[in-house]
Order: sequence, then structure tokens, then C-alpha cells
Amino acid sequence: MTSAAAMPAPDNQSSQFRYRDNPKVDQWICFWSIPVFYLLFGIVFVLFGRIMPPPTPTMSTTDIVAFMTAPGLPFAVTLLALTLGLYALNSGLMLYQMKRMEGVSPVLRYAYIAVLGVGGVPGCLFPGYMFALGAFRPEYEPHILVMLYDLGFLCFVGSLGCFIIQYVVFSIAVFLDRKGIFPKWLGYFSIWTLVTEIVAAPVFITQSGPFAWDGLLAFYQGTIIWVGWQTCVTVYLYKAIKSQPLAELDLPATESRLDSRN
Repeated sequence: MTSAAAMPAPDNQSSQFRYRDNPKVDQWICFWSIPVFYLLFGIVFVLFGRIMPPPTPTMSTTDIVAFMTAPGLPFAVTLLALTLGLYALNSGLMLYQMKRMEGVSPVLRYAYIAVLGVGGVPGCLFPGYMFALGAFRPEYEPHILVMLYDLGFLCFVGSLGCFIIQYVVFSIAVFLDRKGIFPKWLGYFSIWTLVTEIVAAPVFITQSGPFAWDGLLAFYQGTIIWVGWQTCVTVYLYKAIKSQPLAELDLPATESRLDSRN
């Protein structure tokens, strides 16, 4: 006769605690922070900040003052300051999955994370503070607001070098990886994306036309390609988490017996 202690737990009880006992729950939390972050990104830069798509560099002083003192901008920059750190969860997840790559030096993995940290300051946080100064200091003279406007958009669109290195490092890692965590074609896509960063270099000397910070090549082409690249990376991050064997998680023996369908 089988003792009660030896009987398996009912299915409904095991499913009740499946989420809590999921050995990949930390990865899934980091993963689902990605769409949350980009939703907030859209609220900040598109809906309330009106920073994307960017207005023209040749805007009149009167219009720049109106832009910098718009009622939605204070909310936008405050939300940016409170939520930008969410991107660190995405960065940590990328590092974890890149550590699974075979034949890839640890230098590339940590360089990828470092360049994201360096690029996020001039490319996102610094412009946010430039616009915050205009939003919360309406008593500034118009010429100061014009300077903050120029500096904010030049940083936002023109922070090129860090992200060029990001794409280079990621491409090399994808090409060297013998495990195929990310498909090889994504490495070529990354090279295409870094070319759009180089194309945006003239924003510092051009105020009109396709190479200005609101231009067809400098902004719209690069943004469309980047959105496509980021979408592909996110999809394959999902697949990488889903297909990762539990044996790679270094779980205790009791946890490694959990159902891997998560």
C-alpha cells in the first residue's frame, strides 16, 4: 500500500505554484520589461514630449520657446527620469544570453553592456535634462532656451559613436557564436543598422535637407531600421529564453526537475 506522503501532488496544485517556481521567472520579468519600457518611451518622446519626430533645426525663436515651455514637456521629462532605468533589465538579459554563446570572448559580452551604459547617457538622459531645463525654468532668456533646444536634439539624434560600437560588437559576437543563440542574418542586419548611424553624422553641420536631425536619412531612415532591428532582437531574445535548457541554469536538483515548458 502506497503511503500518502509518497503520492504525487495533484495537477491543479502543481499548476497553482508553477509561476512562482518557474526557474526562468527572473528572465521573463526582464524580458517583459522591454515592451513596457518602449511603451513608456513612446509616451515620453512622441505623445507628451513631441520630441519624436523631431521639429526642424531652423525653427524660429518664438516657436522654440513655445516648444520648450509646452505643458506636456514637464510630464514627459519627469517620466523619463523615473523609468529610464528599466532599460538596464534589457541590458542584463542580453548579457546573460550572450554568456551562453560558444566561441565568444567575455570581452565582447561586457563591451556590449558597457557601450549601452555609455550611450544611454548622451543619447537619452542628457537630452531629457536639456528639455527639463526648458520645461521647469520658463524664466530663462529665449536665447538660452534656443541653446538647450539645439543641444538636446543634437545629443538625441547625434549620439552616434557609442551605438556604432554596440552594433559592431553584437555583429562580431553573433558571427563567432557556434551555438546559434541569435541567427547569423541578425549580425548582417546589425551592420546595416550601424551604417544608418554613420549616415546621421552630418546633423552637427546641417540644418536642412535629408541629413539634418529631422531629415529623411539622418532621422527617419535610421529610426525605421532601428525599430526593425530592435523588434528582431526582442523576438529572438524570447526564443532564446524559451529554448534554454534548464541544465544551463545551474539549478539545484529539486528545481531542475520542474517542467521546462515556461
